[in-house]
Amino acid sequence: MTPEQRLSELGLTLPPPPKPAANYIPFRFAGNLLYLSGHGPVRPDGSVKVGRLGRDMTIEEAYQEARLTGLQLLSTAKSALGELSRIEAVVKLLGMVNAEPDFGEHPRVINGCSDLFVAVLGEAGRHARSAVGMGSLPGRMAVEIEVILLVKP
Repeated sequence: MTPEQRLSELGLTLPPPPKPAANYIPFRFAGNLLYLSGHGPVRPDGSVKVGRLGRDMTIEEAYQEARLTGLQLLSTAKSALGELSRIEAVVKLLGMVNAEPDFGEHPRVINGCSDLFVAVLGEAGRHARSAVGMGSLPGRMAVEIEVILLVKP
């Protein structure tokens, strides 16, 4: 089953790939590695739910924000690769969480993206990962995630 078929089976559709909000590109190839710039949980209407973990947002809400960010990342990967089946492996994921200093559940938040990648990509979706807290993120969004992919030629 292809990743696109898995998305359909899960009742998910990829949003249009987000456009850069500043002077950067959404992805860069380096040999057989595809680097995806940091993405956030942008809704189809362009809005972003703002919030800080440990103050304005629950772990469950932020998990969904990380999942939405994962869909954005997959959309960018598909635009770069043509089809998601070219992803040989998700090598590394860096998840950043907008959190209060005493918040300590960053991995539970970023699981929203990690769980999505495994559901859509199978074993290729398993990855090394860092989940860290930040004092703030662009637009006061709850999460930002960047990814490195190993791709088939």
